[in-house]
Amino acid sequence: MAKKNNTETSSNKKMADLEKDTEDSAGQFLTTNQGVKVNDNQNSLKAGERGGTLLEDFILREKIMHFDHERIPERIVHARGSAAHGYFQVYKSMAQYTKAAFLQDPSAKIPVFVRFSTVAGNRGSSDLARDARGFATKFYTQEGNYDLVGNNIPVFFIQDAIKFPDLVHAFKPEPNNEMPQAATAHDNFWDFISLMPESIHMIMWAMSDRGIPRSYRMMEGFGVHTFRFINASGKGSFVKFHWKPVLGVHSVAWDEALKISGYNSDFHRQDLWDAIENGNYPEYELGVQIVPEKDEFKFDFDLLDPTKIIPEEVVPVQLIGKMILNRNPDNFFAETEQAAFHPGHLVPGIDFTNDPLLQGRLFSYSDTQLSRLGNANFHELPINRSINTIHNNQRDGHGRQQINKGRVNYDPNSLAGGCPFQAKATEGGFTSYAEKIDGKKIRARSESFHDHFSQARLFYVSQAPYEQRHIINALRFELGKVVNDHVKTRVLGLLTQVDENLAAEVTAGLGMQVPKKPVQPVNASFGADTNPKKVQPKFVKQAVEKSPALSMAHSRKDTIQSRVVAILAANGVDENALTSLENILKSKGAMAKVIAPEGNMIKSSKGNNISVDHSFLTCASVLFDAVFVPGGSKSIDILMNNSDAIHFVNQAYKHCKTIGATGEGVDFIQSTFVGKKLAESMGANSTAGEGVIINNGDDVSKTVNDFIKAVAQHRFWQREMISTLPA
Repeated sequence: MAKKNNTETSSNKKMADLEKDTEDSAGQFLTTNQGVKVNDNQNSLKAGERGGTLLEDFILREKIMHFDHERIPERIVHARGSAAHGYFQVYKSMAQYTKAAFLQDPSAKIPVFVRFSTVAGNRGSSDLARDARGFATKFYTQEGNYDLVGNNIPVFFIQDAIKFPDLVHAFKPEPNNEMPQAATAHDNFWDFISLMPESIHMIMWAMSDRGIPRSYRMMEGFGVHTFRFINASGKGSFVKFHWKPVLGVHSVAWDEALKISGYNSDFHRQDLWDAIENGNYPEYELGVQIVPEKDEFKFDFDLLDPTKIIPEEVVPVQLIGKMILNRNPDNFFAETEQAAFHPGHLVPGIDFTNDPLLQGRLFSYSDTQLSRLGNANFHELPINRSINTIHNNQRDGHGRQQINKGRVNYDPNSLAGGCPFQAKATEGGFTSYAEKIDGKKIRARSESFHDHFSQARLFYVSQAPYEQRHIINALRFELGKVVNDHVKTRVLGLLTQVDENLAAEVTAGLGMQVPKKPVQPVNASFGADTNPKKVQPKFVKQAVEKSPALSMAHSRKDTIQSRVVAILAANGVDENALTSLENILKSKGAMAKVIAPEGNMIKSSKGNNISVDHSFLTCASVLFDAVFVPGGSKSIDILMNNSDAIHFVNQAYKHCKTIGATGEGVDFIQSTFVGKKLAESMGANSTAGEGVIINNGDDVSKTVNDFIKAVAQHRFWQREMISTLPA
């Protein structure tokens, strides 16, 4: 019981720690940074009304100086982010595998702060760029802060951290013209990739729909690297971390992503913020793949290779806890922007492995935080501060907040009685895993790291047909932006090693010829003096031929919680149908938004005012998950003569979304391209009619229920096979 009380105290302490640094200026006098009340904030101090500004104006000086330094260097990668507070609870004690305290007590709520981000773009880029997404979680535990720093893709481009600067230089805008922003569709990136066969697995993931998620709330997170669990007896196990979103894993269409960027480049940020404000708290389950040390070499890949996954069919993911994000930050800069994550922030019971990419990151993150946040005291910022009081002999530096008492600031000492003491392992002191190391100093890479194509092939063949089609189109788009043909040829050569049909389809879209002899370059990262025959990529037969877990087609599709439905309406709309639909959607946890030709208010069929959320001028179907058109003859007459309303429905149909209608709303649907395709099918073509729920009869409730079931399916991708879709 004491443990529970301590945990609750720790959780409350972190919240109080953040709250005491949170200020609300409502009803307060304006002051300087020194607390002096300001009498005039509109005029600087001058020598006469038209005279020069006086240097002694300390209020002006302080205000301008602070403004001049308000911006800190943005992150080199993961610059554009969004974050939320919440808590984590383990389902049952994991003492069998790890002594980490936050993974022991199911009753304990561990405070967390999670930051999601795009990787390549700057702070002003779009949320909808095709990119990997960061998924970084800071656990404020009793034993100190633990940071699980990962992405929404479980593998990475490179195997060794020494290549990270080259990778980032390649995918960033080209240095001669600073273009393109937040995009890899350019020569530098694909030139690098074409010479780095180890990247091809990550390319399959990035070019898939994982690169354009529907929401931060609907994407997975991965620790990427293999870590270690260590239990109280000192026994180690290898572990891979997974975050599984409770709402399932879903994406948007590429054409849709392009349009969303125009209408709302903050789409993912706003989605996360609005969901939390509306009480639709994002939930994720923490999963682990645990491998006993004795099984380290039993796989057809190397556990230390960050370009490889452990297929879930080989080692199932155990769900061990749940995280709920239930509070938005109070201040974006102080929390989201100043948050400092680091894969080297560990707690007893979790440790590193010799993954060469992970090892390099341990240096990089510390160095980056020092540069970005300006000094070595970034850990004292409220968002980064541990719930434990800090006791050590580190002192001073810019922005020091902790006030240390006493004369002693060294160790060992006798003047302070030897304090602060070192903690034994039994007292919670961190001890590194006693791994035996015996080897020569060498710049080389294990031959077990040489298989670059087998898992890339596994990922591709595990995708549903529509997902494979999206990968092909993504590669056509990206490589279509590349100017140098020899770069494209090298990439196509790599694709032939993944799947011949994939290579043929991409090549056809580029108007090129599939390379007769695959261009299979020696991976330059293995070193100039390495034997070329030894480092040529090899193929290893995989334990599984297909992995359903790799396809989003098998994701959860039984809820519409937090989905946003557009209701098209105008003056004279059937009030009963509209309000009934709104209430049912709300009861299912979804949000309804009324879209009309003009903003503010419309009149219902009963003459009552109905609030309008958006006009057609300020939004489009790409911002919503589904579209519904209720009846009302006057409303439908107006919509039928509104080209934006017709385009709204046609565009939703093109992007494979659910469309519903009742009463005269059915007439509106039948007047659009959707109606044309339905008429052509005469009920026989299920592809045209799937996801279109219309009923002009009296059974409105059945139509709405069928509509809700269809929305839960996310998309009806079969429609993409219909030719000549407008919009």
